[in-house]
Amino acid sequence: MSGDKKTKKIDWGQTWAIYRRLLGYLRPYRWIGMATVVGLIVDAAGQTAFVQMIKPMIDGLFVEKDPGTIFWLPVLILIIAVVRAFASYYSDYGMGVLSRSVVQDIRKDVFASYLRLPVPFFAREASGQQISRITYTSDQVAKASTTAFKSMVQDSLLVVGLIGTMLVNSPYLTLALLLMVPSMVGVVTWISRRYRRISRRVQNTMGSVAGSVREAVDGHREVRIYGAQAGEQRRFDEVAERTAQFNLKISSTSALSSAMVQTTAALALAGIVWLATRPWQIDSMTAGTFTAVMFAMAGLMTPLKRLTNVQGDIQRGVAAAEELFETMDLPPERDAGTRTLARSRGDLRFEHVGLAYENSTAQVLQDISLLCPHGSVTALVGRSGSGKTSLVSLLPRFYAPSSGRIVLDGEDYESYTLASLRRQIAWVGQHVVLFDGTVAENIAYGELAGASEAEIAAAAEAANAMEFIERLSQGLNTPIGEDGSLLSGGQRQRIAIARAILKNAPILVLDEATSALDTHSERLIQQALQGLMRDRTTLVIAHRLSTIEGADQIAVMDQGRIVERGTHAELLALGGHYAALHRMQFHDRPAD
Repeated sequence: MSGDKKTKKIDWGQTWAIYRRLLGYLRPYRWIGMATVVGLIVDAAGQTAFVQMIKPMIDGLFVEKDPGTIFWLPVLILIIAVVRAFASYYSDYGMGVLSRSVVQDIRKDVFASYLRLPVPFFAREASGQQISRITYTSDQVAKASTTAFKSMVQDSLLVVGLIGTMLVNSPYLTLALLLMVPSMVGVVTWISRRYRRISRRVQNTMGSVAGSVREAVDGHREVRIYGAQAGEQRRFDEVAERTAQFNLKISSTSALSSAMVQTTAALALAGIVWLATRPWQIDSMTAGTFTAVMFAMAGLMTPLKRLTNVQGDIQRGVAAAEELFETMDLPPERDAGTRTLARSRGDLRFEHVGLAYENSTAQVLQDISLLCPHGSVTALVGRSGSGKTSLVSLLPRFYAPSSGRIVLDGEDYESYTLASLRRQIAWVGQHVVLFDGTVAENIAYGELAGASEAEIAAAAEAANAMEFIERLSQGLNTPIGEDGSLLSGGQRQRIAIARAILKNAPILVLDEATSALDTHSERLIQQALQGLMRDRTTLVIAHRLSTIEGADQIAVMDQGRIVERGTHAELLALGGHYAALHRMQFHDRPAD
């Protein structure tokens, strides 16, 4: 691809700003960080001291055979080894603590941003990408903020120490470093650019991998029923292959950088040998001096390789952090309301409401005007895609009207704070969402968690849910599995109704609450809903027209507009859209 070959200049100012923000996550653990840095310094100093001892070891032991050197040198070596062992242990342990803590804090912040982001964000981005951001991408950040930081501190100090050792022993031989420095700068610059570019692509493909797995797992029944195993496997293989290719590019870059560092170091070593064997130098240089400089130069190879490879971790981490910070910095749900609504009367009015989704010019809703008085039942009917769900989604301000306004209790509903507005609304949908926990925890969910067991049981009784709850192994305290997987569709629906009953909100939205249920379950749920709708302003979306014949008003929607409005009898007499839907439905309905 041409994009791989194109060199993109790195904005080092932006990179440093991101990295500085990333290091801010270490601030709560600064004491652990300081102890870790001390350990790194001691470890690097110990290794430098060992190289510095090469000269007295060679000259003092084997050339001069000095008794003091013979006695003390082994003792010093043991002391340095013990000190380095303790320093290495504490620095590695400290880095482990810092790494896990940073990942945990970042994941918490990203998850917190998900909880406050507006609904359109989740509509325009695949859930696999959102999951990957918390799992894979956060781990990449940990390498930049901790592992890479360790290498930068320890290896940089080691490089400085070893170069200092070379200068102390022979400034002349240190000239060989001039062969290494320009090459190393070039290697680091090239690696940084390539890693940054590839890392963003790896993160995106990891989101696709997570999305493919989630879809195949969630839809495992459909996959088997429709024989789609081969297609799903092929789709996953393509995504996995693309991810593997990008990871191979990273491995190739790392391997190439190591080879380049080794070649550069070999040239420098060759330069040392050449300089040491010049006629004006060879007679004046001791074996210890030459060996110490050679050891120091050879010792430079490992930290220099790590420092070049650490660029990969830093650039991957910075690319990952950039994505995470972009998500964290997204504006939360708009809430310009200043009034706190304690308990609404439920007088609801739509005034010439229009809706166009973000980045779209098409009008989903057009000039909707509808009056829903306190305690009334308003049914919304129409073909799929006519705008029914979009209309009720405006009530909790999941979306904001692009024109017109919604009035609640005589005030523009945007003047109320978002939290207090949503406390006035209970929602029972076709697709019930339950959470991995007990029956009681799912009924008393969120702000309802303070409810007593008696209140939860009363709500379950009113929802006709105690019929099956009493048969469960632990009653209300029975775990129901992820998304209520251990319950039937009707049981899940009744728990959702019990949750709405416990909330006791003045406005109720029923979105296909009885669809796709057997006759017995539907009868039980209809009985529960009749009790729930009493003295509440209710909006009902229904495809089964038989369930809304008693509604106070029925609004027929078509292409985002209300085309008819009236009672069941009035609309049948009108002979328009509703009558046609009614004839179609009841003509096609099979006999019981």
